Amino acid sequence: MAKDRSYVFSFQKCCYVVTISSICSIILFLSWTHCCSQCYPPFPYQTTLQNQNQLINLLSYPLAWNNLIFPSNPPPKLLKIALFVKKWPQRSHAGGLERHALTLHLALAKRGHELHIFTTSTTPTFSNHSIIDDLHFHFSKPSPAGYLDQAIVWEQFQLQNSTIRPFDIVHTESVGLRYTRSRYVTNLAVTWHGIAYETIHSDIIQELLRPPQESQTNAMKERTIKVVEEIKFFTNYAHHVATSDHAGDILKRVYMIPEERVHIILNGVDQQVFKPDISKGNEFKKKHGVPDSKSLVIGLAGRLVKDKGHPLMFEALKQIIEENNTFIENSMILVAGDGPWAARYRELGSNVLVLGPLEQGGLASFYNAIDIFVNPTLRAQGLDHTLLEAILSGKPVMATKLASIVGSVIVGNEMGYTFSPTVISLKKALYDSWVGGREILNNKGQVARERGLQLFTATKMVAAYERLFLCISSLDNEDNFCKYHPLGN
Repeated sequence: MAKDRSYVFSFQKCCYVVTISSICSIILFLSWTHCCSQCYPPFPYQTTLQNQNQLINLLSYPLAWNNLIFPSNPPPKLLKIALFVKKWPQRSHAGGLERHALTLHLALAKRGHELHIFTTSTTPTFSNHSIIDDLHFHFSKPSPAGYLDQAIVWEQFQLQNSTIRPFDIVHTESVGLRYTRSRYVTNLAVTWHGIAYETIHSDIIQELLRPPQESQTNAMKERTIKVVEEIKFFTNYAHHVATSDHAGDILKRVYMIPEERVHIILNGVDQQVFKPDISKGNEFKKKHGVPDSKSLVIGLAGRLVKDKGHPLMFEALKQIIEENNTFIENSMILVAGDGPWAARYRELGSNVLVLGPLEQGGLASFYNAIDIFVNPTLRAQGLDHTLLEAILSGKPVMATKLASIVGSVIVGNEMGYTFSPTVISLKKALYDSWVGGREILNNKGQVARERGLQLFTATKMVAAYERLFLCISSLDNEDNFCKYHPLGN
């Protein structure tokens, strides 16, 4: 047995003395994640594994694979990959799940892997074509509910899988491939962008925020039943990818999926698009009439709907405007997106500017034009891409205290602010960011970007998925893609 070694990790108010043996414990990770809101920890688990110079079995690695360093050279093996996704988006019109699918699989195709996309199309003519080399589409008409028609896509899949070269790996974004079919596929990985257990927190928040005149719903009771249903059918998927540390813990602990079948890979966004660029930010402010005299520019982006927290943000801003003229006179709020709450934001006056939906390039300039990005979401699911885009753009972030966010993204106040989903708590966070001033915000933004480059880039995400797919595809042969050496990768 390898000799035990002790390491001391100290950061601000947190200090641990940890004994590392040949079997490393996840307890360390849980300790530094929850020790205090003042801590911005390094990645001690990764560091100790490297110090131990041990070979890691990736299938039992308890943390996000984004913490690991995989080689950027050409892949050692080119895979034939099947992807099931409800909708393949246009580049400028994509929700979180679709943006994940687009970013990940375009990158895998560009690395030489052969991708077959099984997805829906509402156009009258279906064809199998490729928009780039090694990316092939298999379209089908959606079901009446808008989902993949399982009978049709299964037939398409079997046809491709029965060729000279069957699929090395099958990937489904959420229930693109339903459990009634997935049970027959052993080389399959499903990515969960949200699970019912997480949403119970959202239901509780919505109930607490429910106006007295609205009747109570059965959402929480129905959600509990859905959790039980998910626990039953999730076992029909061979491997599970959680997009946050919290979701990974829930899949293992509550859904009782064996740890070697649960893998954490955090979402990533294109670091070549979302990066600091002062000139773009200045051009954006000039274009939209944001005066240089404003001492604080707050940004919001995404769908302007109830579950994204915009009623909460609207009420907080409304109260601030009524009680503090200085704040609103010295501040500007830029809102990128569309939805029912766009009109309400416009009612708040000229210092609240609703920009409408922005293309990716416009979003990159938008982040560079603001001092802090606020995400008041009430949805306790996954990692919102807007937070990651802002972080990589070098901006501090402010978001609701939801488990996935505080467990994976805003892990300490060195990179931003968190608030409880109440008007009082959100107002306090907004005032704190204003009183702190631009210099403090800039420092927080630098820390946020450093963490973002370590964890939230598309490059890190793609490398992790590629290695997972290589690992799963090699389980029945002598390839050693499931073994990771901290020095040799």
